[in-house]
Amino acid sequence: MAVTIKDVAQLAGVSPSTVSRTCKNNPSISEETKERVRRAMTELGYEPNFQASNLASQNSRAIGIILPPSQRETFENAFFLEAIRGISSFCNEKQYINTVITGNTDEEILSVIKSMTRSGQVDGFIVLYSKVDNPVINYLYNEGYLYVLIGKATQNTNQTIYVDNDNLLAGLDATEYLIKLGHKKIAYLGGDNSAMFSADRRSGYQLALAKYELPLIPEYNIELPYKAKEQIVVMTKLLESVDRPTAVVVCDDILALTLERICRELNLSLPKDLSIVSFNNSLVARLTTPKLCSVDINSFQLGIEAASQMINHIVDPNLMATKIIVPHYLVERESCIPIDTTEDI
Repeated sequence: MAVTIKDVAQLAGVSPSTVSRTCKNNPSISEETKERVRRAMTELGYEPNFQASNLASQNSRAIGIILPPSQRETFENAFFLEAIRGISSFCNEKQYINTVITGNTDEEILSVIKSMTRSGQVDGFIVLYSKVDNPVINYLYNEGYLYVLIGKATQNTNQTIYVDNDNLLAGLDATEYLIKLGHKKIAYLGGDNSAMFSADRRSGYQLALAKYELPLIPEYNIELPYKAKEQIVVMTKLLESVDRPTAVVVCDDILALTLERICRELNLSLPKDLSIVSFNNSLVARLTTPKLCSVDINSFQLGIEAASQMINHIVDPNLMATKIIVPHYLVERESCIPIDTTEDI
């Protein structure tokens, strides 16, 4: 197996970015540290790509924005559009340009990233998604490239620059809001638990139930399949069950829109028969009937903060890996009513 920057960093007791800067003879690295890194490189037989290092040392004033692999769904999600808008707004002010990178698979995205890093087209990358064992993050970290993650770091936390919400608290707040309206039979509809935001919101839902000593019913705690048709089957089964919930926390406005449509097809009245809280406070939440009560995660601000941290670390590569938490807030609308009001209507 080929020796990587990560291997050198572990032996030398430094970060991969320090190894990368040593290869470029960056003046921000002390001579003592450089010597320790060089000894580790010699011991492991590591040969840096000096052509790539030389290109990368030239400030391109360009930043790559990496979207998750998807054939279509990513481009329909307002979160990514708002985050990119925030990144672009800050970069425009600082006279940096952006390049959006996406593809149908991780492999396709990685191929583009490798091409860009070899040719020195960008100074760093902003990754717009966090999931367990992300091959894109693994590559960027192992090769010592600068990146900022929007989302929760799942590995190498101390060395990762990231910007995120407290999604666990957001999930708790959304569930607690429904509990305070008198709801006790509350379901959670989330996506793949490998996506950290969904897993954390689910954990917040579970903590809220425990806080108020409400039972965690397995049939209510749902991890939806990826395909839209299969999602509809699962949601329909939940709403047709004899012990149907009176309220649902949905991890995304788009999923909540699908849930509303299924309710109408089943002749369920909203919010009389079902209260809904979702996330992102996108345009979808304001255009549905009834309008969705939704947790605003400040997607635009997440983008601004990510761009700010990226440019700060380009200007000063010796900065510590920063972690920024952007606050959320609940926007109350017509999709939720108290349970006692529901029963009286």
